[in-house]
Amino acid sequence: MPPAHRHEGSVPPTGTHTLYEDVMWADAFVRCGDAGNDGTGAPRPLTAQPLHDRPGAVLHGSCDLGTRPILAAALDVVTRIPGPVLHLDLSAVAFLDPAAVAALVKANATVMGQGRRLLLHHPPYSLRKVVEMFPDECAALEVAA
Repeated sequence: MPPAHRHEGSVPPTGTHTLYEDVMWADAFVRCGDAGNDGTGAPRPLTAQPLHDRPGAVLHGSCDLGTRPILAAALDVVTRIPGPVLHLDLSAVAFLDPAAVAALVKANATVMGQGRRLLLHHPPYSLRKVVEMFPDECAALEVAA
C-alpha cells in the first residue's frame, strides 16, 4: 500500500480527515533545521504545522530560495487536507519572496479547481508588496479580514 502522502492529488473521503491529516503531517512535517536564526542575521528556518482549530496550517520563518522546497511540500500537504475552506496562517512568516507568492497562487488555483477556498491569514508586508506589483496574477488570493 503506498504511503498516504502519495495520494495522487485527490482528497480523502469525509470521515478520514483526522487519520489522514495525522499521517500527512507526521510524514511531511517540514523543517529546515540548519538555517536557524541565531542572531547573526542568518535566515530563519521555515516550518509548517497543522492548525488544530480548523483545516490548514501555520507557517513560521521565511520563504525564499533556501526554503522553496519546504514551502512546496507544506503547500502540497495543505492542498490535500479535506474541507471547503483551508486556512494558511502567515502571522509568523517574516518574508515571502515573489516565487513563494507564486507558489501560494498555484496552491490557491489547485484548491479553487477542487471547488474549495484557500484563505490567507495575517500576510506579511512582503506578500502585500508582491500583490501590488502583480495585481492581475495575484487577484485570486483571498486574505481574511
